Amino acid sequence: MSHDARGERKFGFWMASALVVGNVIGAGIFLLPATLAPYGWNSVLGWCITLAGALCLAWVFAQLSRYLPDAGGAFGFMQLSLGDGPAFIGAWGYWVSVWVANAAIATGAISYLSRLVPSVETTAGVAPILTCGVVWLLTWVNLRGVRTVGWVQMGTTIVKLLPFVAVLALVVVRLGAEGTGALAPLDRATLSLGGATAAATLTLYSMLGIESAAIPADRVENPARTVPAATMFGTWLTGILSVVCCSAVVLMLPAAAVAGSTAPFALFIARSWGDWAAAFVAICAVVSCYGALNGWVLLSGELPAAMADHGRLPAWFGVRNARGAPVRAVLLSSVLTSALVLLNFSQSMASVFTFAILLATATNLVLYLFCALGALRLMRRGAVPASRLLVLASGGAAVFSVWALYGAGWSALGWGAVLLLCGYPVFRLARKATITV
Repeated sequence: MSHDARGERKFGFWMASALVVGNVIGAGIFLLPATLAPYGWNSVLGWCITLAGALCLAWVFAQLSRYLPDAGGAFGFMQLSLGDGPAFIGAWGYWVSVWVANAAIATGAISYLSRLVPSVETTAGVAPILTCGVVWLLTWVNLRGVRTVGWVQMGTTIVKLLPFVAVLALVVVRLGAEGTGALAPLDRATLSLGGATAAATLTLYSMLGIESAAIPADRVENPARTVPAATMFGTWLTGILSVVCCSAVVLMLPAAAVAGSTAPFALFIARSWGDWAAAFVAICAVVSCYGALNGWVLLSGELPAAMADHGRLPAWFGVRNARGAPVRAVLLSSVLTSALVLLNFSQSMASVFTFAILLATATNLVLYLFCALGALRLMRRGAVPASRLLVLASGGAAVFSVWALYGAGWSALGWGAVLLLCGYPVFRLARKATITV
């Protein structure tokens, strides 16, 4: 096991893989079949589009990490290929998207918890206090160092995979007993590009996070080997589980029942194992949310710290504690997340918060697009060995990112541009400080 310059042990393959899987599988996947139910078999096509795009992106991150292990992760990839300005825009937008999304994940965790303990929702003031408490508990975990984060991530990832294993087992049993008769009939006349595209727009949000091992590359053991392996393994695992399990719920239950369910996975399992399935899925969903939040809190600190190390954020962001954690960046991110959590629990601002999540997704995609374009440029320069597969993957990832940005809507894109511009004064301040030094 390797250590960094401060003696802090780094992520190995399994912990890096758990970071990818844990960050991708949050709360949304447990609700997704309900929104996909009206699309029927089109949802399967939508998943195929999303999985293809995700695998293209994963291959880009994997190969860049393989050939540029000392670049400093995603920010370093963009800086080497596209320059300081685009690198800052991509990384700044990604950082904002992370702490905004953390507020949604924390809120979702408490929402699932309220199904087990109704008083959480009915007692005034309890929900926001618990939500902020969870944010700061996992902030404390992150300040304990990457190995502590890694162990928490591995434990929560194992728990969050249990509902998927249960669904897979039931799928095998039902297909073995009923054959294809267990599935909804396939009517080719109902298949359409528009339906598949609409479904893919929904499934896209459940695959964000495949880049998780590449963001804190400096904190990973032997990044040239570990990051690519963890990225591809994590993407394949989450992709296959998501496609098969979500499609099974959509195609093996009545569409109206799935669409009207607040817990479609529990509904599917309860058909065979009884009503206790609802509590089982709710517990796993709560743990899933906490595991995802743990991983995203890590990224909310490591990315700005990497930017500070490259002189593109003030050095203040890069200060680390004795355990190697970027203490100031993590604390600032959690303060901003807590502010959004409190904003979310104000009824008058609920719609604003919902829009902020869409905005966060749009800004997240900017990093995907820039890394894909950066890979093409690095191959053209000869900094990364060119291969037909990487060219196709980079082109596919760029097209997929542009398509997904378009799907986010012009309103989100417009506000996203404003949000990115807000980082410009910080960028100028950091460059001025670098030039002065």
